[in-house]
Amino acid sequence: MARVPQRKTVDSPYRVQVLDRALAALGILANRSSDCGLAELCTALKLHKSTVHRLMMVLEQHRLVVKNSESGRYRLGLKLFELGSKAIEGLDLRARARPYLDRLQEKFGETVFFCILDEGQVFYVEKVESKASVRTACTVGSRAPAYCTAVGKAMLAELPEAEVTGIVRRWGLKPITAKTITSPGALNAELKAVRARGYAIDDEEKEEGLRCVGAAVRSHSGMPVAAMSISGPAFRMTHERVPEVGRALTQAASELSAELGYQAAPTDLVRSAAR
Repeated sequence: MARVPQRKTVDSPYRVQVLDRALAALGILANRSSDCGLAELCTALKLHKSTVHRLMMVLEQHRLVVKNSESGRYRLGLKLFELGSKAIEGLDLRARARPYLDRLQEKFGETVFFCILDEGQVFYVEKVESKASVRTACTVGSRAPAYCTAVGKAMLAELPEAEVTGIVRRWGLKPITAKTITSPGALNAELKAVRARGYAIDDEEKEEGLRCVGAAVRSHSGMPVAAMSISGPAFRMTHERVPEVGRALTQAASELSAELGYQAAPTDLVRSAAR
């Protein structure tokens, strides 16, 4: 009886090489501020035009890249965003943040929050509550406007101006207390101050008698993925106490950001050291 020849395994090194090239192409697009043409990709990858064209066709089929029908140039596709979102969820931000929240609560004795920005609003995902009888009343799972909360302003300050403008257009700047920011110009100035000092302040803007300090947590891409805050009654969270709280928060936020893969730029390190 004749033996049936076994099918040879596809050359594994070749598959690895193709994967390396695909990842290299995505890396090139990720580091570009604008769309990239086929000729530029060929030069960067040091590959023949036909090889790069086939590679980009496959990436386009899987929605990892998008080709502009008019210019023929490429950019990253939304599939990467979907995968990245799943990866972020898999990190379990709450669990990673909890040790930092516990330490901050123990140090200052006030309620500590951990929030994300969802659809332009602050969404509270975790908190460690103060043991004091007078404390901040806010529940996990609740929402709040971004423009009048410390966590919200901390995250808005890290977003592109166009994105902030879109959020303001969608939700408006409605007065909640006498100190609430109600104009785009005032908000832009406030966000500039947040970037300069490294942390945000809610000075009785969301609730009278309540003061809060917040700092953004960044992902590996440098974009804000969350924010943490310390909140308490204004008679305990005094103006004199805010800088100390701000320094502790920015330090904790920086450490958590590093744990998530963020590498601070030299300018960020200089600014942090100067605080």
